[in-house]
Amino acid sequence: MLAARLYGPGDIRLDEVPVPVITDREILVKVRSAGICGTDMRMIKNGFPGITEASPRTLGHELSGEIAEVGAQVTGYRVGMRVGIAPNMGCGICGECIRGNQHLCASYEALGVQMDGGFAEYVRVPEQALRFGNVVELPAQVTFDHAAVNEPLSCVYNGIEQCPIRAGDDVLIIGAGPIGIMYAQLAKMSGAGRVFLSNRSTGRLELARRIDPSFIALPADGLKESLLAQTGGRGADVIVTANPSPEAQQLAIELAAMGGRINFFGGLPKDSVPVALDTNVIHYKQLLVTGSTKANNAHFRKTLQFIASGILDVDKLVSARYAIDRFDEALRHAGSSQGIKTVIAFD
Repeated sequence: MLAARLYGPGDIRLDEVPVPVITDREILVKVRSAGICGTDMRMIKNGFPGITEASPRTLGHELSGEIAEVGAQVTGYRVGMRVGIAPNMGCGICGECIRGNQHLCASYEALGVQMDGGFAEYVRVPEQALRFGNVVELPAQVTFDHAAVNEPLSCVYNGIEQCPIRAGDDVLIIGAGPIGIMYAQLAKMSGAGRVFLSNRSTGRLELARRIDPSFIALPADGLKESLLAQTGGRGADVIVTANPSPEAQQLAIELAAMGGRINFFGGLPKDSVPVALDTNVIHYKQLLVTGSTKANNAHFRKTLQFIASGILDVDKLVSARYAIDRFDEALRHAGSSQGIKTVIAFD
């Protein structure tokens, strides 16, 4: 089978490799759709611990497919079942795992990160993923592309749980990439009165408004003045930094309304930390400042319900589909900011 494997920084190769062999407690999934994520792009650019020339890894953690083989001791799953797969797994016995937060486990592992993932024709799903509910049967109305998009969507939902959006809130999202646009969609679904999106690229803002014309585009240049003018000098009730920018985090403190809430969603490059924040502003405005990372299995199932019920339209989020043998072309498109989500499709 073909698989896109990372060997080190900047060294991603399309290899012919054997189909994985499963144990009696595992399943084999024929991948049907796998999204390219910013995390994949960073891993390709910078490398990742444990990935070497001698130990390459198949990337891809946003994936869905059909079960091709079921281990003899596996119950609850069958050959031919259409499934979405939440990639994050924990040890199962620590405090975070007991609370359902496998993604915060100190021994956290994920498909496509610490183990082989979905940029391949088949993926082996380990026992712990089955025991902890990472594999979910897809409702008939949910496509494979929908299920691949659901993984980043579940991460956004985690962010909203950590930093709630209330009915009528003014919400500012800094960064109009795929995550920023998904955040804007979920903000509207959560009852936001107005959703402001800011980005350096006006093309990204135009793309976001094609998803939902109610989004209010604010160019990065002059963002402070524009937002204060729109809100009568108050600032935004909720601000999300959906980009890897220290400046955006600093600006969020300034632009938050009295009693506002801030979520630092986008992680920063190591050379960007620490970031200086004016804690006096946090103090006197009585701000809530939090962060969020990844998602747990409950988040994954909840956002899948949003898609299945039709209350969240994700059809326009997939803007390009490529076969695995065009993986290099797909990477270039994903990095070009021309669309929203790029998926590797195994039709």
